[in-house]
Parts: sequence; C-alpha cells; structure tokens
Amino acid sequence: MSETFKPDTDAHVLDALEWAVSGNAKTVEVVGHGTKRGLGPVMDTDIVLDISALSGITLYEPEELMMSVRAGTPVTEIQAALDEANQMLAFEPWSPKHIYGVEGGTAGGLFASAVAGPRRPLAGSARDHMLGFHAVSGRGETFKSGGRVVKNVTGFDLSKLMSGSMGTLAVMTDVTFKVLPKAEKTRTVLVLNAKDPGAAMRAAQNSPYEVSGVAHLPAGVAARSSVSYIKDAGTSVTAIRVEGPGPSVEVRCQALRDLLADQGELEELHSHNSTTLWQEIRDVAFFAGDSQLWRVSVTPTDGPAIAEQLGADTFMDWAGGLIWVSQDAVDDANVDHVRGLLSNGHATLMRASEDVRARVPVFQPQQDGVAELMNRVRAGFDPHGILNPGRLSGQKGS
Repeated sequence: MSETFKPDTDAHVLDALEWAVSGNAKTVEVVGHGTKRGLGPVMDTDIVLDISALSGITLYEPEELMMSVRAGTPVTEIQAALDEANQMLAFEPWSPKHIYGVEGGTAGGLFASAVAGPRRPLAGSARDHMLGFHAVSGRGETFKSGGRVVKNVTGFDLSKLMSGSMGTLAVMTDVTFKVLPKAEKTRTVLVLNAKDPGAAMRAAQNSPYEVSGVAHLPAGVAARSSVSYIKDAGTSVTAIRVEGPGPSVEVRCQALRDLLADQGELEELHSHNSTTLWQEIRDVAFFAGDSQLWRVSVTPTDGPAIAEQLGADTFMDWAGGLIWVSQDAVDDANVDHVRGLLSNGHATLMRASEDVRARVPVFQPQQDGVAELMNRVRAGFDPHGILNPGRLSGQKGS
C-alpha cells in the first residue's frame, strides 16, 4: 500500500521529491482531490503526494482579470470568488460529477488535465488561459514560468507544456490564470429535428454572430435533459448559444433564426433553461452512470458521419468537433472500431473499469516520432520517471 505525504508548503513538496529522487527512486502519484483518477490507467506507486493542503487564493484582481491560487485550491472556492465579482473561467471546465460520480477538483488538476467545455472553439482550453506557475520537477528542483500578465511570458512558454501533462513532468504548487467578465445575457437558439444537423452546426459556427456553443443532441439523448421543454419534445435538438450584452444577443439570435429557417422548427431558451442545458452538455450529464465513455475529437466536418458510424449513444459538441460516446461495457472497449474510424483526431477512453483501462490504451497512441519527442521532453523534467508513471506512457493527453 502506498504511503501518503500531504505537504502544506512548497518546501515540503521539494523535500518529498528530493527524497524520492536521491538514491530512493521512489515512484510518486500526484493527486489533489483525486476526482480524475478514473482518467488513465490505475497507478501502483510507492508514494501518494497529496497536494490538497496547498490551498488558497493568493491574489485576485478583478479589474486586471487575473487570479493566482495555490495548486490544491478547490475549484468550487475559485468559482465562488469569481461569482461574487460576476466573472468566470472562460474555458468553461467540466465537473467530474456525472463522468466519475465525484464532486470537487483542484486548480492544479484543472490545468494539469487541460479541460474545456462547450466554449472551447471560441475561448480556447485551460492552457490558453494559464499565465504562469511555480512547480517542482521530477529532478527535485523548483522552477517557475510566466507571471501575472500575458506580456510577462518570456523564453519557452512552459505553461502550454505543463497544461495537459497530467502530472508527469512536475508538481505544480501555484497557478496564475486569466478570467473574464460573465455575459450579461445568455440565450440558446434551438433547431428541432434539423434536416441536416451537420450543416446547421457549421452554418452557425461559421456565421459572424460569435456563437459560444454549438451542439447536437439526438432525440434519445435530448430526452434525458432536465430542461422540460427539450425533454418533452421527443425530438432531436441542435443548440446554438449566444452570449453578451442584451441588445446584441437579441439581434444575433434573430439573425441565426433567419439563417437556419430552412433547417426545421426554431425555438429559443432564455436564462435559467439555457444555462441548465449547457451545464448538462458541459458535464456530459446525459451519460451519467457506469457505461464505458469515449471522448472523440475530430475535424468538425467529419463529426456527423463518424457519430453515425459509432452506432451507440452519442452527442456532438464543438460544432461536431467533439463526440461523446456511451456504450455497454465490453472487454476491449471497442477500441479498434472507435479509433479505426479516425483518419485524424484522437479518441480518449474517459470511463471504464480498472481492468479495461489496464488493457486498453486510454489515450490515443502517438506516432513514433511524436512519442519519441514526448519521451525526451519528459526525460528533461523527470529523468527517473518517478512522477505519475504510466499515466500517459507516451500516449495523447486531453
């Protein structure tokens, strides 16, 4: 059984990793609240390094649109502070509640896994909002990158590298990131039973109306929504979200209705119902439970055809660029079928039993040249391979 260390200062993190490296070669699982332990193979390490005691907002300047926090700070604490100032994390991170059945999460885990929700095509992912960090490498050395403003990034932009590394390069102790004001109004234009959902999504995404979310829910998936109008409609729903100042939202929604008038019956969701629907899309609430869950990232134009060939419960986000697939549990998770449909892009096995995750590559295997480059990068930060060994194993992260 792994021994757990729970440092409460940067110095204690450094001590733990120096000890792990210096003649001991102890492997280390880096964990915050453990809400994403279901993503990736199960690790068997000598030590569990629990960074959840490194907690607290160290600097928040709403007028400067930035925040600095300790890596173990709960995401709920960050969101509460932002709500008070009417601000938000623009990349719209998903909650693990419906995927893994757990609540919580920390700032370090948020950026280490590089998550993003429906706003990603417009706002980018977590890595695009990370300004800087402090960390301890697998060499047992402290380092930092970036700062509190975008112009402070000089040399290598290590924030982009650290985000999505799943704790395999270093243990972050502090993170600084950008925030944005919340939109004054949010509305969602619905196309019911669209003649061509792919064409409807592309038209909305490529329009000049700055949509902040484009998704398609087949009838069977839409019926699981808690939004009564959608749940009771018994039809497929193509949803287009518009955010911003009230008059602008109204004008853009009308323009989208004109643009999509030939696709099917049009409706709108306002305020609470609009927010609820996009939270369900963001958190994959339609596929809560213990089914096997794939997250497939493709070129948006390919999304509808690939979703149809997957032949399981699916819905599309990112205007077709992201497909969520729920399927009954099978020993190989249908990995050859799922990944065999991809000429580009990648598929991540987001949820499966421990046995299946031990047999099936959870992350998309990289081509040899890319895998070699990734291994060289990791060797530079963690030459002994002690940090989260096997979590990525040269495979593609999220």
